[in-house]
Amino acid sequence: MSQTEPPAAARASSFGGNLVRRVGTALVALPLLLLALFLGPDWLFVGIVAGAVAVGAWEFFDLAQKTSLPPFRAAGLLVTAALFLEVAFPAFRFPVVPAVAAILLAFLLWTRAEFGQAVSGAASTLLGGVYLGALGGAIAGLRLLPPDADGPLRVLLLCAIIMGSDTLAFFTGRVLGRHRLAPRISPGKTVEGALGGLAGGVAGALAVRALGLDVPLADGVLLGLAVAAAGTIGDLVESVFKRWAGVKDSGVLFPGHGGMLDRLDSLLFGAPVLYYYFLGLR
Repeated sequence: MSQTEPPAAARASSFGGNLVRRVGTALVALPLLLLALFLGPDWLFVGIVAGAVAVGAWEFFDLAQKTSLPPFRAAGLLVTAALFLEVAFPAFRFPVVPAVAAILLAFLLWTRAEFGQAVSGAASTLLGGVYLGALGGAIAGLRLLPPDADGPLRVLLLCAIIMGSDTLAFFTGRVLGRHRLAPRISPGKTVEGALGGLAGGVAGALAVRALGLDVPLADGVLLGLAVAAAGTIGDLVESVFKRWAGVKDSGVLFPGHGGMLDRLDSLLFGAPVLYYYFLGLR
């Protein structure tokens, strides 16, 4: 073990604290989200997701600002919004990619930065727009895809898989964890915990299926595995972004809990798996 590597107890404490923060936030936010999801109109849930994505995008551009690739924040928010709308409303056939490219490249004309830095900044701006806009749009799209009656259960499926995966990954990792999954990125995660997370994802998927979501049993198991795996990747990707910027948390929106990105990371990567699955059933 290197001198800079945190001891096992510290890694377990860090991962455990992260789980407690996630669960604590969910206990507050989930009831409100479920009320909006099952009892509110479509636009209310989409508005909640859009607001979370906007905050997450602002946090991402804050992270990028701390690096050598300062983004075009205004252009980034426009790009994020355009990509969010195109993904969230798949029936909306107006192509936004040319507009996204024009907006982003036009901002090169107004920047006062050195040309090389300006071009690099455009790259970080596009990365943020795709990360939050396209992936965040998939969360909203789960509610809007036909049939409308299944929309709330599709979103619940995403939440149940991610929460089940996080919870079982933590306990499995604490009891059985021996082999680190990605020591350079997130030292607290273990291979054993990740495998437990896959089992937790399957359990979450089958629970929502039992509530009435019409998917075959085999599909439910595969979706649980795929979304849980994607969620783990999303968590690691956000950790890379934070290491890139040299910060511990993406923001301070939730005191002691970090920022919006810290809460969205797994959902952003898990949502497209379900989005493409249910889109393919239309």
